[in-house]
Amino acid sequence: MSQTEMLTTPVAEGSAQGPTLRQRLRKVEAAYTRRSLLLIAPLLLFVIVSFLFPIASILGKSVTNPELDATLPETVAQLARWDGKTVPDEATFSALVTDLRNARNSGQMATVAKRLSYEDNRYRSLITGTLRHVPQDGGAIREPLIRSMPLWGELSTWQTLQRAARPVTSLYLLSAFDRKVDVESGHIVALPPDQALYVNVLLRTLWMALVVTLCCVALGYPLAYWLAKQPVGRANLLMILVLLPFWTSLIVRTASWIVLLQSGGLINRALLATGIIDHPLVMVFNRLGVYISMTHIMLPFIVLPLYAVMKGISPNYVRAAISLGAHPFSAFWRVYVPQTYAGVTAGALLVFMMAIGYYITPALLGGPGDQMVSYFVAFFTNTTMNWGMAAALGSQLLVIVVLLYIVYIRVTRTKAEIAVH
Repeated sequence: MSQTEMLTTPVAEGSAQGPTLRQRLRKVEAAYTRRSLLLIAPLLLFVIVSFLFPIASILGKSVTNPELDATLPETVAQLARWDGKTVPDEATFSALVTDLRNARNSGQMATVAKRLSYEDNRYRSLITGTLRHVPQDGGAIREPLIRSMPLWGELSTWQTLQRAARPVTSLYLLSAFDRKVDVESGHIVALPPDQALYVNVLLRTLWMALVVTLCCVALGYPLAYWLAKQPVGRANLLMILVLLPFWTSLIVRTASWIVLLQSGGLINRALLATGIIDHPLVMVFNRLGVYISMTHIMLPFIVLPLYAVMKGISPNYVRAAISLGAHPFSAFWRVYVPQTYAGVTAGALLVFMMAIGYYITPALLGGPGDQMVSYFVAFFTNTTMNWGMAAALGSQLLVIVVLLYIVYIRVTRTKAEIAVH
């Protein structure tokens, strides 16, 4: 065999075996992917059923509008053919009266009146009183009904009814931001100051969550630093004490703070006995009590990520900075603290996202002006049964959490890229 043949033969064999090897690798990777999917399939199914599906259902309820379509089917069908420029004809009035009679017989009259009252308070009495003004002789309905109830002769009333009968509505989402569709002009307008509520509640919720987060960072950072400097055995024991409140019910912890903070509680009695104060401090049923209790409850959620990060930081960095002439505080601030940003960011975002959804603590320890968005979600869910409004307010919190998560991902990715470069 010549030298040229000897050099080219291995290449030919390699090229012949190359595709087979790649195919085998692809088959192995495909099999590994299938096994991985099968392993996580139960968890993925659980997340979809118990997490994604309920969230999608809640978001859907904030825009769905089934009340009038189900209770006034003939009227809705007539309004679908209505031009919207003049008051509807006799057939539409007849369909309305028929639907209202059926709604009364089936017990759905209150549902119709309640839904239209969301658009304008005048429509509740309009719906409930319509059947009393319908002529009993079986003649024309349109003109006598307009004479006795002038609102039925206004074009805006029928336009509002047509808009409220659509399967999708923006009513609840607009109300969550103190906006509504004006029944006269059809434009989106701001609610009067005496009716505006939910924007202030949202801002209050964000502010209270921010204050609690800052308090947790201020208290949790030195605690986590001290724990990270302890020997392993002592640190584990102290960490159990930090986690001990998790083993107690949230309601019990909140009630315990009521006992501690009330006028005759242990804290006020101790302050009075030492002469620090002359009269008991008011620390319950106000904002201060909410801050104290929420900070205590949220503190472990920032201590844990901070402790995990600080435990992995070598003390040699600070020692090297001090040996090079840096002041101990400057070495700590400029060398040690930047390495804990990941833990601070993770812990602060976790505390903030949990704080904006708190309900029990503000409800028990706060006053009327200290309630957060979750209080009104519970109110609309349990008291007024207004699922659309509850879903709209819940969507506010969901959007905020998603935005914070995106910010967290970008911040951590940017810091990781800086560390690599």
